[in-house]
Amino acid sequence: MTIISLLLLASLLPHLTFTAHVNVGIVNGKEAKPHSRPYMVSVQEKEQHICGGFLISDRFVMTAAHCRNSAQVLTVVLGAHNLRNKKENSVRIKVESYYSHPQYTSEFFHNDILLLRLEKNAQLNNNIKSISIPAKEGNIKADSVCSIAGWGLLKTNGSLSNHLMETNVKVMNNKECESKWGEEEFSASLMMCVYGEGGSCDGDSGGPLVCGNTAVGVTSFGDPEICNSPDLPEVYTKISAYLPWIKSIIGNGSSAIADEIKFF
Repeated sequence: MTIISLLLLASLLPHLTFTAHVNVGIVNGKEAKPHSRPYMVSVQEKEQHICGGFLISDRFVMTAAHCRNSAQVLTVVLGAHNLRNKKENSVRIKVESYYSHPQYTSEFFHNDILLLRLEKNAQLNNNIKSISIPAKEGNIKADSVCSIAGWGLLKTNGSLSNHLMETNVKVMNNKECESKWGEEEFSASLMMCVYGEGGSCDGDSGGPLVCGNTAVGVTSFGDPEICNSPDLPEVYTKISAYLPWIKSIIGNGSSAIADEIKFF
């Protein structure tokens, strides 16, 4: 989950002034079984993948706020595995409304969370499904084994993956993460860190950190120099810290939309 975005994300970071790096690909991972993560979304600008995301209802996608730093018009692709395969029945939907957290700023990665209201409801099927988010605020136990997935760089300065990649990671103790990043960049109440042999890279930003069957984090930032750094762990926006805000947005259209979200 690195913050100096590579080619595809470079345009998203014109105001980046500190040492974090936004994310785009899975390092030391493996190709996911096709459509085994039906909640995964490719967030695109001009039909080019720039970030990950995930479906939390048939009308809303969650991603990272920094994914829209300079990309004003986004579309999402649902039900994809190979982004180059036009025959796999993936679905492109325009975004109707953008809801970035009101306290997010492009200079820092606090409150790095964005909700995309789709132009129309997604037609759910075996390849397109929503994923649960937490029902209440709380921390995931340190050393819990979770997983991440995305399309993007397979190594620092490497090539993008057309296929969805995945890897397991472990949740890091908040105090340890804070000692590595410092209090100014890491907020234990709003963020969480992971570590492991595999990790995120440029292009994975906005994708979910999944523990059990629940999305608990949004890929946000990491070491500016190297993907999956042993020194600066990858940082995720903690979804449970934003539940009141999320519910206020989801409920703005139809109360049925809020009911469709599966809370853990």
